[in-house]
Amino acid sequence: MPDTVYRNALFFDGTGSHPVISDIAVSGGRIAAIGPSLDWDENATQVDCTGLWLMPGMLDIHTHLDLELELSPELPEVVRHGTTTVVIGNCSIGITYGHQRSAGEDPVVDCFARVENMPKPVLARVADACTWTDSQGYLDHLSSLPLGANIVPLIPHSMLRIAVMGLQQSITRPPTKRERAQMERLVDAGMAQGYAGFSTDALPFHFLANNPHKKRKIPTQYASYRELAQLTNVVRRYGRVWQATPPKDDIIEAVRTFLLTSGRLFGRPLRTTVLAAIDLWTNRAAVRMCLTLSAILNSRLLDGMFRFQVLSGTFRIWSDGAINPIADEIPELRALNELELDDRAGRLRILDDPQWIASFRAMWLKGRTGWSIARLRRLLRLEDTVLTRRLADMKVAECPLPLWQGETLQYPYHRLRQWQATKGRHGAVNAEEAAFFTTFPNPIEDDAAFFIHLLRQWDTDPRWETTFANRDPVTLKKLLFNPHTLPGFNDSGAHLANIAFYDGNLRTLKIAQPDGPRQVAIAVHRLTGLPAGFFNLNTGVLKVGAQADLCVIDPDALRRWDPEKTYEFVHRSALGCRQVINRPPGVVRHVVVAGRTAWTDGAYTRDFGQTAFGRVMRAKDHPDERTTPHARSPDYADKVSATG
Repeated sequence: MPDTVYRNALFFDGTGSHPVISDIAVSGGRIAAIGPSLDWDENATQVDCTGLWLMPGMLDIHTHLDLELELSPELPEVVRHGTTTVVIGNCSIGITYGHQRSAGEDPVVDCFARVENMPKPVLARVADACTWTDSQGYLDHLSSLPLGANIVPLIPHSMLRIAVMGLQQSITRPPTKRERAQMERLVDAGMAQGYAGFSTDALPFHFLANNPHKKRKIPTQYASYRELAQLTNVVRRYGRVWQATPPKDDIIEAVRTFLLTSGRLFGRPLRTTVLAAIDLWTNRAAVRMCLTLSAILNSRLLDGMFRFQVLSGTFRIWSDGAINPIADEIPELRALNELELDDRAGRLRILDDPQWIASFRAMWLKGRTGWSIARLRRLLRLEDTVLTRRLADMKVAECPLPLWQGETLQYPYHRLRQWQATKGRHGAVNAEEAAFFTTFPNPIEDDAAFFIHLLRQWDTDPRWETTFANRDPVTLKKLLFNPHTLPGFNDSGAHLANIAFYDGNLRTLKIAQPDGPRQVAIAVHRLTGLPAGFFNLNTGVLKVGAQADLCVIDPDALRRWDPEKTYEFVHRSALGCRQVINRPPGVVRHVVVAGRTAWTDGAYTRDFGQTAFGRVMRAKDHPDERTTPHARSPDYADKVSATG
């Protein structure tokens, strides 16, 4: 007898098949029946879904929720957005091997604070609780938590290197042959325990956060090709996933590294998913390069299984003064970012240093004037940097001068120039702005001088937002539905006062919605059955016997939702800090995890966060998963994506 029957829903099963009007019965945590007008005992809870979409709970395949799980294991922001399964341990960092503290070093804080822009006090609280020391202990620990969603862990390479070599040694010398063998054994142990894969990182702006290592990158960045090949060969043997990021400034090294996906060269394809195919404002060629590389690697010639991940919306970041998630890309900003957040005096010393000023000005003004290769690359949007250097792209969110809020910095800069040119007769909006204008050098030389002066005066107090990628909705849509990509670069749980795109899956549904139910079915598949198949997980498809992870979407609320207008900053008491979120009103009506309702009509259920709803989800060929009815095979999922 079913516990709950969902009536008259437009049902998307996760395979990409065309939706149908159907009832879905849930019993004992599983799907008991699917079909029109099911006849069940009146004691079963009836949920009327007329006019609503019912689909599998969605997957978030790139998160940094490892830390939030220790403070708020129910993952409330994840669940309320219709996501029921999340992948953790991405970008080579995590807490798989506990706190790993030794000889005064604090690797969890060191690795996460700058890479994922998380407050050190929050990280220290998490590290204090990480008492296990190995990958099996971590699985046991996760299984003891009142999880809100299913958790899929990866083995993180930086923490693996630290476990074998120690932090100091992992960033200053190559591993010995014996140490590489020990890393290989630990990866093998993780795969045998059911970990879904292994993560590395090569982005050149991921640095450590504690002295004396602030000028060093995280440990994975010091691995040789030989080390990567040795460790990913274990992953290949188990048929698991390698999650990676490219060395973005070295295309030759990127190609060489990602050839590891090739079944033709290595006997069996290595499932590889990489960050990220995004439409950069500063470099419009980046997307074409990503898609071309994917097509080559996935060709019959190389026989790879390679997917770039795609962010489902505009890539908007907030900067606190000069501090933001990609500031470390630029050496001049990195010098400011290396200091502790409360070290205002230290940043002021840098901002007053003539040598730093000259270097900053050269960086800021590069390609802005005259005729040069840099100028041509800027005009053609083919620059090397990700960060934009235009005041017109920097919209003020918070500021000591409230009248600037909502403006781009270009407007006060122009008013300052007018105020100076007219000797104070015109330009300033009010006396408060005029008083601030008196602090600037007169005449102001250019917008580089303007920006430096703002940092001197206000340090990290002003907060502005910049959209540096995915500005064009047409290009974004093509990326999301390209057969060589996976939606899923959401970074949920990272950059707590920044990014955190918990709403990414819903954005993909919204993008598909105007094209009708068939396109929505493809979108649902790309958010459920396809990533579940790629990661070898028992989820993502709703059929009789499957675990009942599902969500109900209100398509009218989805149509009305404007994702660019629902950002807000909230204080998360569990985390002890402020976080940026984006909660679409009324879009997600119900969320069910393993047959239990976690979210319904705008509220969490009473026992959510008190008892476990989700579970630790291992790769589906693991013995603990074999008793769970399988979703469709990954080969089927790939075929649907390629043809759909």
